[in-house]
Amino acid sequence: MTRSTTTTATGGPADTGTPTVGRDAPAAKEPARGAAPRRRGSDGARPWEIWVPLGLYLAFTLVPFYWMLLYAFRPSGTTGLLPWPLTLDHLLRVWNESGFGVYFANSLKVGLVSMVATTVVALAGGYGLARYDFRGKKAFLLAMLCTQFIPGALMLVPLFEIFKTVGLVNSLWSVIVAETVFQLPLSLILLSGFIRNVPRELEEAAWVDGCSRFRGFLVTVLPLLRPGLIAVGSFAFIHSWNHFLFALMFLSDQEKYTVPVGLSYTIGESGSDLGSLAAGGVVAAVPVIVVFALIQRYLVKGLSAGAVKG
Repeated sequence: MTRSTTTTATGGPADTGTPTVGRDAPAAKEPARGAAPRRRGSDGARPWEIWVPLGLYLAFTLVPFYWMLLYAFRPSGTTGLLPWPLTLDHLLRVWNESGFGVYFANSLKVGLVSMVATTVVALAGGYGLARYDFRGKKAFLLAMLCTQFIPGALMLVPLFEIFKTVGLVNSLWSVIVAETVFQLPLSLILLSGFIRNVPRELEEAAWVDGCSRFRGFLVTVLPLLRPGLIAVGSFAFIHSWNHFLFALMFLSDQEKYTVPVGLSYTIGESGSDLGSLAAGGVVAAVPVIVVFALIQRYLVKGLSAGAVKG
């Protein structure tokens, strides 16, 4: 380490007290005057490198939704790109005349009951997989994973024969049972991973204090599972709400149709009435949007925690 010097009036060196890295250290480059520094993100990317792909993705995703809203709220016979003047005629006609009020109630029943049943059964099974070691545990998990590769269409005929035997054909309970069974494997695996990340010592401390295993689970483990339960329950509800095949095959009375099946029949009945079709699509999409808006902050946390290997 050397110190830079300057020449005094008498010709001798004067110590300036400024340390330098070496004798030949290059001077620091100063930005040119009037030149604005290039702004970069925390990862070194320029703003346009982030916003341009994001804008294209949003346009690709949101334009179909805007087109649906445009036809749903634009008066028939108009061709403007803005839904003005706004009209609710299409929604009222679909809700009252096409029976979407009944379809909506049926889908709500199927979705809520399937969500509760899936969450409760997956919670019990996930706790058993996370806290107990038994023979065939790995084979059982492998079988649960393999069921995800079986398309639901392949099981329509066997399920129909089973429901026909037990008298559940043309009943909403047939759709509820089928939806619950097909959603259980993934829900069980997610919740077992989430429970595995909860320290066992919390339950053991509750047992020492006199709690039974069930009460210890309710007091110590269950409150920590809220993100996982919300993630599993929301996926169960949305899948049951949107699923088309089971309701189409197991239900024959129009009064028992769900929203997807009712929307498919509206397409055939309405012909070229795009306003009614778009209004039906809005009715079908609103609950899913509301659910995601309410649980989106828990969704990522629940899925990521449930996917961690314990």
